[in-house]
Amino acid sequence: MIIPALDLIDGKVVRLHQGDYDQQRDYGSDPLPRLQDYQAQGAEVLHLVDLTGAKDPAARQISLLTKLLAGVSVPVQVGGGIRTKEDVEALLKAGAMRVVVGSTSVKQPQEVSQWFKQYGAEAIVLALDVRIDADNRKEVAISGWQEASGITLEEVIEQFLPFGLKHVLCTDISRDGTLSGSNVELYREVSSRYLQIAIQSSGGIGSLDDIAALRGCGAQGVIVGRALLEDKFTVSEAISCWQNG
Repeated sequence: MIIPALDLIDGKVVRLHQGDYDQQRDYGSDPLPRLQDYQAQGAEVLHLVDLTGAKDPAARQISLLTKLLAGVSVPVQVGGGIRTKEDVEALLKAGAMRVVVGSTSVKQPQEVSQWFKQYGAEAIVLALDVRIDADNRKEVAISGWQEASGITLEEVIEQFLPFGLKHVLCTDISRDGTLSGSNVELYREVSSRYLQIAIQSSGGIGSLDDIAALRGCGAQGVIVGRALLEDKFTVSEAISCWQNG
């Protein structure tokens, strides 16, 4: 399915270029009308990233997120600097359907495995951002892409399969925010290897052709952010393209 996404800093809709807070583009202070519009056009799941909370967990925008989640009736997955059980609980209490967990799954896998046990695999999405080298080694980057983890995408997935891992949001860092198209081969490879996991593609969607290219690759969700904000196409057009080609 098509999953429209908004990134939020201090109540504003923004986009960062490849995770860089110094390369920030603002798209206004109207996240709720945007989400409601996405829902009205047929989006069945929405995606929010609290970039303020990602930078400083003490500044997490819980009141804003609670308002946004109450303002739509479709499920929403929410991420941004999830480091503790309390972070997970706060977002679930705010109304998130799923909590998106990134670096902590690599840095503290034992802790995150406990979250799977406590909240269930449906409540957790692992967000794994990868840099791919010439040998097709997919190394997971952490801490806002500032650190190389030394661990591959496959190694992280294998670590959480025993805990029922169901949802993985995978971003090819080189494509993020570029509107230059998705890494279709990446999603085809990972989806075919892990049939039990719903893979969400993220990064690079700039046109309906990019969405069409992902059809049949095995990915079950397509995160679309900047292209919608810049009116490259509408949510309804994206859904039609995904379903009908």
